[in-house]
This record gives sequence, C-alpha cells and structure tokens, in this order.
Amino acid sequence: MAHVESVNVGRTVDVPWGHLRRSAIDKRPVEGPVRVHRYGVGPDEIADLQHHGGPDQAVYAYAREDLAIWEDATGRTLPAGRFGENLTTQGIDLNEARAGDRWRIGETLLEIAGVRIPCSVFQGFMDEPRWIKRFMQLGRPGPYLRVVEPGDVQAGDTIEIVERRDHDLTVGLVFRALTTERDLVVRLAEEPRLAAFVERRLGDRPRRDPANR
Repeated sequence: MAHVESVNVGRTVDVPWGHLRRSAIDKRPVEGPVRVHRYGVGPDEIADLQHHGGPDQAVYAYAREDLAIWEDATGRTLPAGRFGENLTTQGIDLNEARAGDRWRIGETLLEIAGVRIPCSVFQGFMDEPRWIKRFMQLGRPGPYLRVVEPGDVQAGDTIEIVERRDHDLTVGLVFRALTTERDLVVRLAEEPRLAAFVERRLGDRPRRDPANR
C-alpha cells in the first residue's frame, strides 16, 4: 500500500554552494504529526524564496524506490530527506503520477503542481560528479505538491489518489518538457493546474484558459 515513509524538515544554514550561500536542503525525519499548511511543512525552512517555496512548491515528495536506484548508482546509503524531500514515499511511482492529480494523505489534500528541477545547491549537497546531468538523464524528479486542504501528516499515513486527471502529462513528461525535451513545453497547457509553476519557470503561461480547474 502506498504510504509515507517519513516526513522531513530542515533549517537554513550557511553552505558553500549556490548564489545565496544559504540553504535548507538538508532535511531530516521528524516524529509524530506535522502540520502541512499552504506554504509548506511545519517548521521546514526555505532559503531561496525566488526559486523555491510558495503555494505551487509547498511540499516536495520523493520515492524510496527512486532513492534505491540512486543508492545503486552512487554506492551510497541515502536516508530519507537526502534529496531535500519533505515526504519520502513508498509503494507509488511518483513519476508516473499525472500533473494535477490529487492525493489524500493524512488530513491533507495535495495536488501535483510541478516537478523538481536540479540546481547548483543540489549538486553541491550531493557532491557527486556531473550530478545535475545525471539527475536529468534518469528523469525521475519527484513532484512538487500544492496544499488544497491543510492538515496533519505523519509517517505511516496512506497515500490515496482521490482524483486522477484525464491526460498523459506525467511527472516524468513534465520534467522532460522543462529540461531535456523542450519541444514538449507546448503540451503543458493541457493541464491548467500546472500553469503557475510553468509561468514561474519559463516566464510564459501556457496558452489555455485556466478556468474549470
């Protein structure tokens, strides 16, 4: 059964990478219920508010199954939170989920609103050669989630898909459209729930009426 392995939060600290030289990418599991609100997960902090955070990047999820792929590739143990994810999941292929899908997790209702794009801070934190290129080539980024209904979430909560969108814009396809296959960008207009994230990334909202979300 699809469920949350852990809920992870981080504090902003000085780092040697990125233009801000500050980051909260180092997330650690917390015990018990954690309040998920419109802008994030409990006490979790975000250093670079220009590129991260906000309603369309409130919660980041990454799968234990994908961490296992990277453990094989790097020869390292990757604990929950190592990719800066707020929710480490098990039992669901996050990258085959569709943009705009809604999940019930604990007391919350979450909506897939975007995808993780690797940056220099991620590269520095992982300290792996050609990390950004390798991450893009694998194409398993994990989704950003919008908080439709706030509430408490904790390790062990089931992930229930309560709405599945009627298109094939998977998390993996959205990632490719924004990174390695830019000819796919025009397709992102098929899902209005992606519009705010795409506009933030590209500065140009897909040309489609976002009514009837």
